[in-house]
This record gives sequence, C-alpha cells and structure tokens, in this order.
Amino acid sequence: MAVQCAAEKEVAPQERFDYFWSQRGEWVEEPNVRRGGESGVQRVLGSDGQLLYVKRQTGHIYRSLLHPFGRPTVLRERDALTVMTALGVRVPQIVFSGAQRDPVHQWRALLVTKSLDGFEEIEHWYAGGGRERHGEVVHDRVLKDLAENLTRMHKARWQHSCLYIKHVFVRVTGEGDSANVEVALIDLEKCRLRLTARRAAAHDMKQLRRHSSFNAADWKKLVYFYQAAFGSAIKGL
Repeated sequence: MAVQCAAEKEVAPQERFDYFWSQRGEWVEEPNVRRGGESGVQRVLGSDGQLLYVKRQTGHIYRSLLHPFGRPTVLRERDALTVMTALGVRVPQIVFSGAQRDPVHQWRALLVTKSLDGFEEIEHWYAGGGRERHGEVVHDRVLKDLAENLTRMHKARWQHSCLYIKHVFVRVTGEGDSANVEVALIDLEKCRLRLTARRAAAHDMKQLRRHSSFNAADWKKLVYFYQAAFGSAIKGL
C-alpha cells in the first residue's frame, strides 16, 4: 500500500517513497521507540534546494475502531494536516506521504513537509527578545492569531491532543505596529475528532496552559481572544 501527496504526480508513488526513504540528514528528533516501532524526524534538502522535514517510521502504528489492526501514525497526521489546511489553520505543507509493508509485514511510513521558513518556536521568539523588539501591540496580535488558529480547529471538532508550547511557531515580518504576524501549529500526529467543539477546546486549552510559560496576564488575554473567536466561554479556562 502506498499513499501519495506530492506535486510531482507524474512520478510513481513507489519511486517517490524510495527516494525520500533513502534521504539522510540531520536528526531534529532522534528515533524513539514507542507504539511498537520507531519514529524520528530528519532535516534534508529537497532536489530544488527546499528545506524539508522527513518523519520516518518503522512499525509505528495506532489502533482505532476504524483500524483495529493498526495504521501508521503518519497517515493520521497527513489526514490532520490536510484538514487543517482546508480549515485555514496554519500548518506545514505536505510534500509527500506514503506507507507500505516491508517483506516481514512491518509498516514503513513517511511524512515529508516543507520547512516553515521564517518561523521559530514561540518560546525561542520570546527568549530572543521578539516581544521587546516588536512591542505589546504586535505581541497582542501574536496571541490573537494563535487564538484564531486554535478556534478554527476546535470549532470543526478537531483536537490537537499534544498542544505543548513547543508546537506553536511564530513569524513576525516588518517593523512597528504594522508588522505582519503569523502563527502556525506543528506535530499533529495525535490529532483527532471529538464529539463536540467544546470538548476539543477544553482539552487543548487546558493542556496548553499546563505546558506553557504564559504569565497570568498573558494567559488571560489569550483566553479573551480565544473565547471572542469561539463565540462563547469555555468552562474551566
């Protein structure tokens, strides 16, 4: 079985899979053993010089009612990225996604995405003086854009499920109050649909609060922007 999400559709999916599987680069997430297999992420250069991130997995699966015998987790992430893009949630762009069984019936799977050029982890942006450099008006815009991206996801009943601050990226271009702000989300491997938007919202927002360093005033402001975009209050925030 192979699944293709590539611009170069004239190239056979198997050839694309073999090409990306053979690529090697710097590990940005060392292979770790979980879910019965291995998963890691490497940074590589594509044939056109584009910086890419290759998530490479062997035997790394999840099970669900729809997939009781297991399905590669990168395919769940691929599905989530596709949905988020359609919803207007800013996420990495897919270059290729594929999965196949090797001769001993173990899954091998790939997810290749474009680098979020110009973006950085929001905690790195803070540590590098981004807030001080651009000022509070722009910082408010960062919180507002984060809130609006999360709202678009949650109102469609999608839950990130691993919403740590390290998975929030920001890009600020320009200077002064006219600077352009963009927030993006990464690592949607555990993303899933919930029965209601409120359940998705409550889970992710509480998780973000636990796994972030927002002070009380900034968190209050983020929640204000979030609830304004969501259209109602979320209990417990």
